[in-house]
Amino acid sequence: MLEVILSVIVAISLLSFIFVIINNKFQLTIIKIDKAEEDISIYLQKKEELLNRTKPIITKELKKEDLFPELDIIPVDANNFEIHALLKKVSNELYKTLDENEKLLKSKSLTKILEEFNDNEEDIIGAIKFYNDTVVEFNQLVAAFPSKIVAFIRRYHKKEFYNNEKREMFEILNQK
Repeated sequence: MLEVILSVIVAISLLSFIFVIINNKFQLTIIKIDKAEEDISIYLQKKEELLNRTKPIITKELKKEDLFPELDIIPVDANNFEIHALLKKVSNELYKTLDENEKLLKSKSLTKILEEFNDNEEDIIGAIKFYNDTVVEFNQLVAAFPSKIVAFIRRYHKKEFYNNEKREMFEILNQK
């Protein structure tokens, strides 16, 4: 009888230990995802600010009103995915405007902003890659046994990825 009780205690202890280890893996990936989301949010805010700084310069040069109207209607409750998509669209408009009006590139202030903008784009790409890589890790934990049990108990669900840049480029090329 004592052996059965000890066996049950050892089995429960072993299962508890495994649960704690797997839960810690989840917690670590959640912390990394939260950090990546925070970084992405900061970079997106900077991107929005840089795009807003280009508006008066381009408007003055081209004498064009209603430049990048999407920047004025970013919803307050929008998530990073929505903001990223919206700012990507505005970025494409900016590059199209620059291609159509090369005289804009003679402006030193605009050129400086564009340099900052390109650096910021690299930061965003890096943060999104880190986020997506970490989400892959998290989603693997959610889908694989025995961590799937912990995910069920803790009510973890697969997380969404940022759009694949290659897929976006393909869609842009198809629109032309």
